[in-house]
Amino acid sequence: MKHLERALQGKNGIGRYILMAFIVMVIAQIAAFPLFLILLPSILSNGGNISDLPAALQNPSDWGISSNLLLLVMMGTFVVMYFLFALLVKPFHVRTVRETINGRRKIRWDRIRMGILVWGIIILADTTISILLSAPTEYEFRFNLSAIIPLLLIVLIVLPFQTSIEELLFRGYLSQGVARWTKSRWWALIIPSVLFALMHIANPEVKEYGFWLSMPQYLIMGLMLGLISILDDGIELALGIHFINNGLTALLVTHKASALQTDALFLFHEIDPVASLISISVASVLLVLILQRIYKWDFNIMNKKVVAVPPPVPPMVDSMEQVSSN
Repeated sequence: MKHLERALQGKNGIGRYILMAFIVMVIAQIAAFPLFLILLPSILSNGGNISDLPAALQNPSDWGISSNLLLLVMMGTFVVMYFLFALLVKPFHVRTVRETINGRRKIRWDRIRMGILVWGIIILADTTISILLSAPTEYEFRFNLSAIIPLLLIVLIVLPFQTSIEELLFRGYLSQGVARWTKSRWWALIIPSVLFALMHIANPEVKEYGFWLSMPQYLIMGLMLGLISILDDGIELALGIHFINNGLTALLVTHKASALQTDALFLFHEIDPVASLISISVASVLLVLILQRIYKWDFNIMNKKVVAVPPPVPPMVDSMEQVSSN
C-alpha cells in the first residue's frame, strides 16, 4: 500500500493543511470574479439588481445569458484551483500531484479509463430507465446542435479540471492527511466523505428537495468514491468516475434545481428525489461489486492501520563466503 502511507513522509502538520485550504479558497473566490462581470451587466440590462445573482445562476437563459458561457466561466475557477494546488503541494508537503493521486510517481491511466467505462454504462442505463418510466409530460427532448457542440467541448476540455481538483482535494490530499493523523483507513474514508457532502450544502437541489433527501446522495457518492480509492490504493478510478458522472449529467439531463444548468438533451420538469436517492445507492453498490470482481480487492484492508512500510531486510551473506571473497 502506498497512497495513504505517502502522507507519513514529508511535512504534514495540520497547520499546513489549514493554510493550504485557506489559500486555495481565497484564490478561488478571486478567480470567480469574472463570473460576476458577465452576470451583472445582463442582470442590470434586464431590470434586475445584484440580489438577482442567484436567480441568474440558476436560470441564465431568463436573463439573456448563454448557459455554455456561464458553465465555462464557472469551470474556469476550478482550473485556477487545480494549477494552484499543483503549484503549492510540493513546497507545502514535499509531495507531488502524482503522489497525491496514488503515492507513486506514475499515474495508472487504465484505472481512469475503467472508471469512465463502468460508471458511464451504469449512468446511461439509469438515465434510459428513468426516461422510459417517466410520462412524456415529465421531460422534454431538446436537441440544439449549435449549443450541444460547445457544451461537448467544455465537458471534454475544461470539466476534467473541476472533477480532478475535487478528487485531488478530498480523496487524495485530505484522505492522506486524515490517514496520517489517525492511522485509520475508516476515518480516511468517513471524514473526507462528510466534508465532500457538506461542500454541496449550498447547491440548489438541497434548497429545492430538502436536506435529508439531497445531502445523503452527496454523502453516498463521497463514500463510494472514497471506498474504491482506499481499496485500489489510489484515486484514478475516482477521477474517471467523477468525470463521466458530471460529464454525462451536463450533456444528457438537467432540471430546474440542477447545479449544472446546461443545454442538455433532456430537460426534466419533475424529479423524484426519493427515486434519485434509491438510484444512486443501488448504482454505487453495483459499481463497487463490479470493480471488486475486476481488481480482486480485499475488504479487510479497511481494518489495517496506516503505517510506514519498512524497507526490505537485506539478504544474509554467509561469513565464509565473505572471507573467500576477500
